[in-house]
Amino acid sequence: MAGDLPIPLYEHVKRRMAEAILLGEWPPGMVLPGEVALAADYGVAVGTMRRALADLTADGMLMRRRKTGTVVTGRTPQHSLRFFFQYYRLHGGDGQLLLSEAVVTEVGHSPATADEAALLGEAPGEPLIRIARLRRVEGRAVMRSHIALVARRVPDFPLEPSLVPQRLYLHLLDVHGIRISAVRERVSAGLATAEDRADLCVPDPTPLLVIDEEAFDQTGTLTIISHHRTLTDEHRYVNEVR
Repeated sequence: MAGDLPIPLYEHVKRRMAEAILLGEWPPGMVLPGEVALAADYGVAVGTMRRALADLTADGMLMRRRKTGTVVTGRTPQHSLRFFFQYYRLHGGDGQLLLSEAVVTEVGHSPATADEAALLGEAPGEPLIRIARLRRVEGRAVMRSHIALVARRVPDFPLEPSLVPQRLYLHLLDVHGIRISAVRERVSAGLATAEDRADLCVPDPTPLLVIDEEAFDQTGTLTIISHHRTLTDEHRYVNEVR
């Protein structure tokens, strides 16, 4: 079932363009094609493209220059509530942004526990989709994640690990009309478990940063609950809201 509020077409376009900027596909200083050409590329009306460009300009990701055109500024937010499809921002010890890759190792259905059901406002035993995922930086696994969401809200969600979208929030928006609008995190410290040590290839004992995350949709409904366990010896987990 799609979300209760429709997502405007221009916002879908805006998020796809922002993704190209955040992932470096559109580097700082790049001059974009004109509105007509961009609209044709994205298969939308010129007015829709104009609104998407205006929003990205207001967000500081693009700049309009009189004689040059629309230019990528390079002032991309390290983290923004507007761009949840690239939520994890890992930085090296020198402060440089590290590009990471999410690898799904397992996906399937299982019933909600009593605690999960109470948290999600569902009946005990409500079917959940569960995703186990590793996040890698330059081939090294640095984070283990377990993610759960109510299955009935995302019908036909892929149950083959290779088909699970890397950017879950963007998938929820594009396919199910669910916009993640707020996130709450609880951060603590812990020691690597046997499963952590096996997946992250670390010795015993190894300290980890533990993040329990709750993601809410545009109606304020808790949509995703996640548990992340991450190394911090060579990188920093940055959560910056602008």
